[in-house]
Amino acid sequence: MVATDKVFAGSIPEMYDRLMVPLIFEPYARDLAGRIAKAKPTRVLETAAGTGVLTRALAAQLPAHSGITATDLNEPMLAQARKTLPDRRVAWQPADALALPFGDGSFDAIACQFGAMFFPDRVKGFAEARRVLKDGGGFFFNVWDRIEDNEFADVVTQALATVFPHDPPRFMARTPHGYHDQDQIRSDLKAAGFTDIAIEAVEHKSRAPSPREPAIGYCQGTPLRSEIEARGAPGLEAATERAAEALAGRFGSGPVEGKIRALVISAG
Repeated sequence: MVATDKVFAGSIPEMYDRLMVPLIFEPYARDLAGRIAKAKPTRVLETAAGTGVLTRALAAQLPAHSGITATDLNEPMLAQARKTLPDRRVAWQPADALALPFGDGSFDAIACQFGAMFFPDRVKGFAEARRVLKDGGGFFFNVWDRIEDNEFADVVTQALATVFPHDPPRFMARTPHGYHDQDQIRSDLKAAGFTDIAIEAVEHKSRAPSPREPAIGYCQGTPLRSEIEARGAPGLEAATERAAEALAGRFGSGPVEGKIRALVISAG
């Protein structure tokens, strides 16, 4: 991982929430929230909450007496999240998932939607989740499967390699889709103190009204933007247009649909 992989600032949070959340994140948020709701937790901690897509799903599925503490390392992402969910059950708090500011055994459930891939030390992040989890509680999270099984991300990454052939931007393959080895995930969770581990591959469809929306979302609404801008000419707009052309060539120029695939993990 490079330093810019964790930077969600400037216009990225708003574009991420407007374009990327409905494109790929909402179905997995509903899925993960449903799994957590079945455990009937009273106090839920969410790490790497981003712009709050899972937080909103949790608020919709958990009973009125439940409380949610939603945290993220990036304050601009939390600021965007606060705008979309004025719910008194939710406490928003900046926090590092690798050094959580909570006491041992504080929560019934820990949730993390597509955040573990960004942890610089995953065992430490998992161990912190285990520390603040009550005995008998559950840690629920998901990670993207390999990029080849996530069609829009794969096509955009390949398209950008034609724009910058000598130094292709690899953010999507390197980080969001860089932690999919199930044996490694199990090993990291066991090293962090978890013993009861289940991993399930879950597929959905990613849909958009045209190829341009996912092109803008990936190229301008994620840290991939910083990687493109750092390369200079031909620039962000030209790179976005090339991504849109590649998506149209693969999926058509009208409404587009592509496979997305993630791993959903529960541990206790």
